[in-house]
Amino acid sequence: MINVNKLVFIILHVISWLIFVGLSIEAGGLIVNFIFSVFKPEMVGNLYQKLDLSKLHQQSEMVFYGMYAFVLFISILKAILFYVVIQLQFKLDLTKPFSRFVSNKISQISHYTFSIGILSHVARQIANSLQIQGYEIDKLSQFWVDSSAFITMAAIIYIISVIFKKGIELQEENELTI
Repeated sequence: MINVNKLVFIILHVISWLIFVGLSIEAGGLIVNFIFSVFKPEMVGNLYQKLDLSKLHQQSEMVFYGMYAFVLFISILKAILFYVVIQLQFKLDLTKPFSRFVSNKISQISHYTFSIGILSHVARQIANSLQIQGYEIDKLSQFWVDSSAFITMAAIIYIISVIFKKGIELQEENELTI
């Protein structure tokens, strides 16, 4: 009979791959959408999410490029985050989880998660400010709605990272005394 923990780990690995593929497709779609927005704006209505920011582009090119940069960076960072999660899952040995590689990957995950949260928060604040100034930013709010969740998650993952580092130190100390 297969161990329940191992089965859950396999299911989580599959889910991580699915999320990674979905986020990669989203990031790629947004990049293509951006390219078409700049060079062939009439095609945007037929593309991914129909993210038509032509009115914003007409109002201010600088605001258009700045806000689109936030959208692209956040979506790319989310895909990279799940790539690091997949790397962690490949190398994680459940019988001996405390290793430098695992500790470094957990630390990386906390940094990426925090970066996503901070970028999302900054983008949301700038979007709110621009909206007050009369720019049409409504379509972009979906990309940074979860900024506080990412910041909270980063704090939790950072705590886990610190625990893993301490566990590695204790493990190495015990190996030296034997």
